[in-house]
Amino acid sequence: MDRVAFSILGVNVYWYGITASLGVFLGVTVAYLLAKNRNRFLPDEIINVVLIALPFGMIGARLYYVLFRWDYYSQHLGEIIVIRSGGLAFHGGLIIGIIAGIIYCRLRKIPLGHLLDCCGPALLLGQGIGRWGNFFNQEAHGGVVSETFIRNFPDFIQKGMLIEGEYYHPAFLYEFLWNILVFVIIMLLWNKYKELPGTMFSLYLIGYSLGRFWIEGLRTDSLMLGPLRIAQVVSIIGILAGLLFLFLSGKKE
Repeated sequence: MDRVAFSILGVNVYWYGITASLGVFLGVTVAYLLAKNRNRFLPDEIINVVLIALPFGMIGARLYYVLFRWDYYSQHLGEIIVIRSGGLAFHGGLIIGIIAGIIYCRLRKIPLGHLLDCCGPALLLGQGIGRWGNFFNQEAHGGVVSETFIRNFPDFIQKGMLIEGEYYHPAFLYEFLWNILVFVIIMLLWNKYKELPGTMFSLYLIGYSLGRFWIEGLRTDSLMLGPLRIAQVVSIIGILAGLLFLFLSGKKE
């Protein structure tokens, strides 16, 4: 599969970058519209938060990935800043991006719970769409599956998951579909819990982390710390944090 979508004046434009950009654009659009609906802060603050959190999030995503692959990057220091072929860990970006966003909200006196509620569904949508970049890179897939199993998927998925003569679980597709499902659920609950700031973000943490924990168990390229899959450990923390935040939000009712 060709990772290059097209070239402009000899410069390659990769599908990975296109899908990531599309995910960011749609995510920001959703967050902006939700902020208008929530009407607890100026929707333009969403743009400001993104302009601050996004670059910090990308740095965090890359550093997180490099940290847990240091055995390789310590021998290839020049590749640390090369991200055109992937190598961004979502959890690292999420953690650093949220920290940057929290600091901004504190400085601007923006109600943090309401802003995070707008960002949760946007993250689900953006991350889900961004996973298609993994498809074009033929990465972040699961283990080997039979030809009979892969026939349950559309032809282009079958072809994309045929790598060096073997078919693999389209783990990227599972995460995309799971994220869309959780996104729809949160949207259906949006108006019911709009007076409980932090509730929607809690549901995002719980929903996304549940799916990621399962999907990560299928993957063959997980970042590891000894025998532990780091993404599964972080997912458990995300579920517990979401449950705690949900409890605290309920206490405010």
